[in-house]
Amino acid sequence: MECLPTCMFLLLLLPFTLYFLLSKYTKNNSNMIKLPPGPTPLPFIGNLHQLGKKPHKSLASLAEIHGPIMSLKLGQVTTIVVSSPNMAKEILQTHDHILSNRTIPNAVTVHDHHKYSMTFLPVSPLWRDLRKICSNQLFSNKTLDESKGIRLQKLKELLNDINQSSLVHEAVDIRNMAFKTSINLLSNTIFSLDLVESAGSVGDFKELVVNIMEECGKPNIADLFPALRMFDPQGIKARTSASAGKILDIFKRLVDERVKLREVQGFDTNNDMLSTLLNIAQDSSQKDMNKIKIQHLSLTLFVAGTDTISSTIEWAMSELLKNENIMSKAKQELEQIIGKGKPIEDSDIVKLPYLQAIIKETFRLHPSVPFLLPRKANANVEIEGYTIPKDAQIWVNVWAIGRNSSVWENENLFSPDRFLKSKINIKGHNFELTPFGAGRRICPGLLLATKVLYLMLGSLINCFNWKVDDKTTIDDMYMEDKFGITLDKAQPLRVIPEKVCN
Repeated sequence: MECLPTCMFLLLLLPFTLYFLLSKYTKNNSNMIKLPPGPTPLPFIGNLHQLGKKPHKSLASLAEIHGPIMSLKLGQVTTIVVSSPNMAKEILQTHDHILSNRTIPNAVTVHDHHKYSMTFLPVSPLWRDLRKICSNQLFSNKTLDESKGIRLQKLKELLNDINQSSLVHEAVDIRNMAFKTSINLLSNTIFSLDLVESAGSVGDFKELVVNIMEECGKPNIADLFPALRMFDPQGIKARTSASAGKILDIFKRLVDERVKLREVQGFDTNNDMLSTLLNIAQDSSQKDMNKIKIQHLSLTLFVAGTDTISSTIEWAMSELLKNENIMSKAKQELEQIIGKGKPIEDSDIVKLPYLQAIIKETFRLHPSVPFLLPRKANANVEIEGYTIPKDAQIWVNVWAIGRNSSVWENENLFSPDRFLKSKINIKGHNFELTPFGAGRRICPGLLLATKVLYLMLGSLINCFNWKVDDKTTIDDMYMEDKFGITLDKAQPLRVIPEKVCN
């Protein structure tokens, strides 16, 4: 027992010794390459102290000093941050083939999610199969046309809920309403049911999704010092595992019930994504699409698709309420094209350029994901005379690009008009605006997400007038954000609806 304190001291010293040796090795190697410029790192922690509580803003400020391609040392991890359209193009298009893989956060290794998730899988045969399934079957134009009835039904339910609040002059939480609609839209598209009814209240499911997004968005010491991964010192992995496990259990039950139904009946009358995925699983050429992968694909779609849509709707409505003239122009366009007080349909979207411009401007000022999910260099890459070293992680700061004064006039002003005569789109070809990413890692659900955003926002504008409660003025509306994987509004938007008569 006398040697116990000595043993404990040696165990505590081990990670620091490993760090020292690794840092010395890394330093010797870094002298052979020219890293992009960046702030001088401190011993051991590197530049961690310079991230602050809002890294998207801190790194935008540092980019003004060190340039649009910048290197940082975050613990043991070399991190490259790009903050201009030209540098984003280098990462997402020119060198996409070398920079397409992901760094794997410790939090997403729960339940082996990184082995099945299209988001974190390396470019591989399985990843290509999943992308092909999403592009050709789940999110194809044909599939989205066939599911437009679901979108209209869920939109009608949203408007009915809001109308009930308007009858009693009750304020509604815009993000909660949008979240509930997004959940039920996705759950009906995938499972042909309302998930909020089968899994409890919307608050329960929302809490699970938000917990995952928040935990995965926190700086994790286990990611910055890999030797600490097994200890999970902040408990991030444990909390993520609990939330993800509950969601996966729900999906497992739904998949098992459908498999049993197909076995008993011998056929499946549901025309949804689960039916499509189970049919693919029976195909001898797609044996990789088994039940576990279906559950993890569903988890990916729900986590990626619900919080991001609801956050964008909340930011758009907040900006419209603060800009009465823009709200008025949006209402005028909708009244002229589809009629006052009517909900939006899929076929209306192409006829509403100002509504499309509002969504683009919201993406520019308030991207739902301020940093595109980090990429990882498979080999050394030369850009502008600098080297991105093998295994470095790369962050694309789309928040900074959206507020870059050399790209945008009046960069901090919410002005949808800037897009009316612009050919800039959000499909990954214009690197000034890439809220869904670009290259081979572009979000496969882009078409569905944008349809939902147009339908939901347009209908909220056209079917209701909105005002803040008596205790608040528009000028007092708090517009600060809360950093995470998604860039949420720090204070929820609660507003009182008044139904518009058609």
